Amino acid sequence: MIELRQLTKTYGSTTVLDRLDLLVPAGSITAVVGPSGAGKSTLAQCVTLLTRPTSGSVLVGGQDLTHLGEGRLREARRRIGTIFQSDGLQTRRTAAQNVELPLRYLGVVPRERRARVAELLERVGLADLAGRYPHELSGGQRQRVGIARALALRPSVLLSDEATSGLDPRSTASIVALLRELRDDLGLSILFITHEMDTVVEVADSVARLEQGRIVESAPLLDVLRDPGSPVGAALLPRRAVATDPRLVTWTVHYRGDDVPADWLTSTARELGHDLALLGASVSAVTGRTVGHATLGVPASLDPALLIAALERRGLHARAAEVPSTLELVP
Repeated sequence: MIELRQLTKTYGSTTVLDRLDLLVPAGSITAVVGPSGAGKSTLAQCVTLLTRPTSGSVLVGGQDLTHLGEGRLREARRRIGTIFQSDGLQTRRTAAQNVELPLRYLGVVPRERRARVAELLERVGLADLAGRYPHELSGGQRQRVGIARALALRPSVLLSDEATSGLDPRSTASIVALLRELRDDLGLSILFITHEMDTVVEVADSVARLEQGRIVESAPLLDVLRDPGSPVGAALLPRRAVATDPRLVTWTVHYRGDDVPADWLTSTARELGHDLALLGASVSAVTGRTVGHATLGVPASLDPALLIAALERRGLHARAAEVPSTLELVP
């Protein structure tokens, strides 16, 4: 478990992190998103205590790291594995030798080191590439070596700091799948710091938005995606722009429950006796549950209260959008 309590970091008169509260339970992945300059990098440095916070606490497994001396802090840091944007591999060492480094520094005997390295490379799917050097590996493979190295000391917490940035979509998908697997198999708490919103939907159990050093939104991913007023939800499921047509009123419809019928559009149109135009949609399944939104073109003559009530009965939230559309009605 990772818990941040009133975490604050200032540099002179500049406040970079401002009284952050955040909890990452064991066996879960929390994504932290935010624009450049929001404080994401400083947050990562404070979680590992590479940068000391000005005030507040960083707890890992219930232990407050912020008040430990250097000796005990070095020991406590072993419970935190870190994956960086740059894989950070030593170019003159093989994949196996890179994974072995933390064990070597800790004084683990050679036989145990070899067994642990073989186990880790097998876990990340690189057992057959143990003797390769970093320049002989793809970007995704190098990042997998970095993950294996981060797991070498059996941490309870994993910090992923922009770990998928710069990878191609296939490599990103493989890293995300691996992190989910590690969460499930090892019960890790994973703090996933990223600016890649597409990745958040694939990996996170919860999401927090960092803005100007503050957590301004934090909730389970499914709740965010089903909240029509959530800025993070809007960013994760962006809307397509539509043009104007005075004949139509544009409505945005959000999935709010698990029992939305597949024929909700046609059954609503049939009930109301009006054609409804589907102008665009962003709908997907997250952990087997449907989330997303759709944009409808609705005749101006239709009573809004009747439309809202009909859609609510189908597990949908509807509200009139500001921008109408030129697309033709489709029965």
